[in-house]
Amino acid sequence: MSGTARLYGGTDMSEGALERDIVADMTSPSGGWREGSPSSYDRGRAIDTEQLQAFLEATQPEAAAAFELASPQSQVRAQFLNRVQGYITNYGVVDLLRKGMNHSTSTGSFEVFFYGATPSPGNKVAEQRYLANRWSVTRQLRYSQDETQLALDLAIFLNGLPLATFELKNKQTKQTVEDAVEQYKSSRDARDPLFTDGRCLAHFAVDEHSVRFCTRLAGKKSWFLPFDKGWEGGAGNPLNPNGYRTAYLWQDILSPASLADIIEHYAVRLVEKDPKTRKTTRRQIFPRYHQLDVVRALLKDSEANGAGQRYLIQHSAGSGKSNSIAWLAHQLVSLGGDDSSVFDAVIVVTDRINLDTQIERTVRSFTQVRSLVKHADKSKDLREALANGTKIIISTVQKFPVILQDIGNTHRERRFAIIIDEAHSGQGGKTTHAMSSALGTAGEAAEEEETTEDKINRIIESQKLLDNASYYAFTATPKPRTLGYFGRLEADGQKYPFHVYTMKQAIEEGFILDVLKTYQTVESYYKLIKSVEDDPEFDAKKAAKKLRRYVEGNSHAIQAKASIMVDHLLGNVIRPRKVGGKARAMIVAEGVERALDYYFAIDAYLKKLGSPYRAIVAFSGEHEHSGKNVTEASINGFPSRAIEETLREDPYRILVCADKFQTGYDEPLLHTMYVDKPLSGVRAVQTLSRLNRAHPDKRDVAVLDFYNKTEVIQKSFEKWYRTTMLADEIDPNTLHDLRAVLDGVGVYGQEDIDWFVEMFLAKEPRARLETFLDQLVQAYRELGSEDQQVEFKGTAKAFVRTYDYLAGILPYRNPEWLKLSILLTFLIPKLPAPIEDDLSRGILETVDLESYRAEQQTAISIALGDEDAELTVTAPTGTGQRPDVELKRASVIFEEFNRNFGNIPWTDKDRIRHLIGVEIPAKVREDKKYLNAQKFNDEQNARVESDAAVLRAIMAFLKSDTELYRQFAGDPSFKRWLTEMVFRETYDPKAGEEEHLDGPPSPAEDGSPD
Repeated sequence: MSGTARLYGGTDMSEGALERDIVADMTSPSGGWREGSPSSYDRGRAIDTEQLQAFLEATQPEAAAAFELASPQSQVRAQFLNRVQGYITNYGVVDLLRKGMNHSTSTGSFEVFFYGATPSPGNKVAEQRYLANRWSVTRQLRYSQDETQLALDLAIFLNGLPLATFELKNKQTKQTVEDAVEQYKSSRDARDPLFTDGRCLAHFAVDEHSVRFCTRLAGKKSWFLPFDKGWEGGAGNPLNPNGYRTAYLWQDILSPASLADIIEHYAVRLVEKDPKTRKTTRRQIFPRYHQLDVVRALLKDSEANGAGQRYLIQHSAGSGKSNSIAWLAHQLVSLGGDDSSVFDAVIVVTDRINLDTQIERTVRSFTQVRSLVKHADKSKDLREALANGTKIIISTVQKFPVILQDIGNTHRERRFAIIIDEAHSGQGGKTTHAMSSALGTAGEAAEEEETTEDKINRIIESQKLLDNASYYAFTATPKPRTLGYFGRLEADGQKYPFHVYTMKQAIEEGFILDVLKTYQTVESYYKLIKSVEDDPEFDAKKAAKKLRRYVEGNSHAIQAKASIMVDHLLGNVIRPRKVGGKARAMIVAEGVERALDYYFAIDAYLKKLGSPYRAIVAFSGEHEHSGKNVTEASINGFPSRAIEETLREDPYRILVCADKFQTGYDEPLLHTMYVDKPLSGVRAVQTLSRLNRAHPDKRDVAVLDFYNKTEVIQKSFEKWYRTTMLADEIDPNTLHDLRAVLDGVGVYGQEDIDWFVEMFLAKEPRARLETFLDQLVQAYRELGSEDQQVEFKGTAKAFVRTYDYLAGILPYRNPEWLKLSILLTFLIPKLPAPIEDDLSRGILETVDLESYRAEQQTAISIALGDEDAELTVTAPTGTGQRPDVELKRASVIFEEFNRNFGNIPWTDKDRIRHLIGVEIPAKVREDKKYLNAQKFNDEQNARVESDAAVLRAIMAFLKSDTELYRQFAGDPSFKRWLTEMVFRETYDPKAGEEEHLDGPPSPAEDGSPD
């Protein structure tokens, strides 16, 4: 036992104490469990024979006697136990608990049940069977069959059959849930009977703060997922005033009643067959915490309040909405019991074909009634299903008006549950294509394709929600109108979702990846030359869009960008073996014509390089290209329906898309996205989120955006995405700047870096390295102020994250950067946060690269807000008028367009003179803080603010004008000359007198009462 675990005879803080506390809770009178004996565990068969014998003797005494369970040496007993073990091996423990099995002996044949299910009201026989269940928990279970005598901390059994295993860890002895996960991966042999696939529902890694679980142990490939409640919108667990943060696991989730519910309604062992190899595989499904929580909450509220309710479930992409919907659907059917069911039928509205199969497969795992589920793609099928009393009907958004009409009129006396899978609008892109064709702009995608959510809202606007139906709307990105229709009105007068599982939590828990972490824009530089002699007038906004489309779609530009994409894919995705060497990429193109251009350019470039890899193109309908009518099938050489499956196989690595596969496409192998299409709002979130699906070998993702600005993507995510950073384009010189700051603080010297890296690579004893790091920590503690500590730790974190990012994309390596990164990686976790008051709590955790760079460049942080977003519904104006069109001469349009998108290199002296003499003074002249300083302060203070405004102006140009920044930052005489010149040109004490400026607020403005 660690010396700190029990100090001076005080409270036992060891891992063993945690184990004892858990068992004491579970075996208390309110816990419902009994403690099992390790000695009664049959290691070869993974069965607690004592508990199984006791259950069978209490519930089926004739069978127990026939199986000679009381005779340990009996061959009849051995045959029965072998059959039980064989059944679990083939079908899983869940199947045996639900269905039982037949077993024959010389004395007769028996239909054996191994579990008394939750009884319906008034069923005395079922109640007696349920009460006879033996829920047992065993400590220090020795499971290994060899001489190692390895033991588990805990295992739980139901009537002698294993349900779950537990590895416990204790932070007080410097071990965490991660150590428990590693123990399962490295020390628990998946060939041992207890750990074979399907033998248990789940395997849990637990410490005082966090829980993880795995349904299939596979050594180092075991995939453990969080089973936490969530905390402050993110990962983790809230404080528990009554004990351990993770006590909910054994006190609530694994209570006998809860676990019985999971066995009966959630746990599934799916059988999947590969259509090509015909090979069958089995996969154990166990609900994640938020899935269990939302379905149970919906069922409870629905049973209490009946039909006529509305529920909005805001669950992030990657939350497992498909399973949540399937579990909800099959339980709503039986809600309330046979005699007083709450609903007569459940209708699932979705555009996802795979959800049909998933729901049907899930439902049929709980029932043998095949007529329970019916697909209704046509109005006739839908009406027949409604008339015939089909319990679960799966239909499409296009049939939603028919659904509302029929259940509101013909079936008015019946009650329905309508589950709407809103988050996806399908993969066909037909809406966009039809709209583009109607407008005569086949190559031009609609700015905002109508999503499934939009369609549902539009239908609801024309047909009121029905009071004989309850609505369950699932979406990751609810729009204002969706909140208006399905949100719940709370005491503060605002509408909220019924249940939330945020993107922030999904990312922090590792269920999805952060697609913004390595988002990178790719600027296009070009100039346009006016080719007409006269100077006609054009609609400025539309002209600018067409000009950009022309330039970006030019064959030279397509070839250049295609080569960038392929080079990046080969060098930064395939060569480093991303996703275990199986990574795929997607190109999001603006319209079919652009997608075809990209496909042929990429195909040609891959062949030129002699690469074995190939691309697939995806678009809807038939289109003309190079004088021929083509379809995706005619180009790819295989049917459209095979695109998803074929992309998973070599040599195919790139999917080129035109308004297809941008929503509802869940492919964990997708690692990189190349965007050359305007994206914003929900469409941006849904499109980029194609990358976020987790995979055991997937550590990161990448986005290269050739079209959109960082600010647009940031704003798009902000409504539904909390506390994450959006990495802008990173200049490698940033590392030089960051290192200069770190070196200047004095926490370490170059000799420290060299010594530590040398010792680390030489695998010197850890204690020696720890001592050295502690010396650096002491130097950090002795810094002059807390501000210096904040700056050092924040800058160190920024350096490590920037280096990690750039190391993956730069074609060269800098050994000095690598060495410093190694030192800081081990030093940062040991640096204590300074003592802070409540107002500044957590400041060190929020300082990182993006907020540092954004503040310097634009005076606003690009950290997405860690707070709930407020959406407002914008009412239509009803004017029926077209917006005013701004007409400008072609020459002005060309000038503006080149200024925004075609800045010439800074080696052009004329451009430098224009920047210094015109653009920077103009920007400073408009700087609000500087204007306020001129109006409300003396000249000396105004000069200080002028110099700051000059820096802000230069940082605003940093992305394109790095030479000017380096000159300004590295040459004191140039900096002094420029700031003085700008102040002389801009200082005006009367500036802003006729405007409303951000000066000292009036009493009415400062929030104080009148």
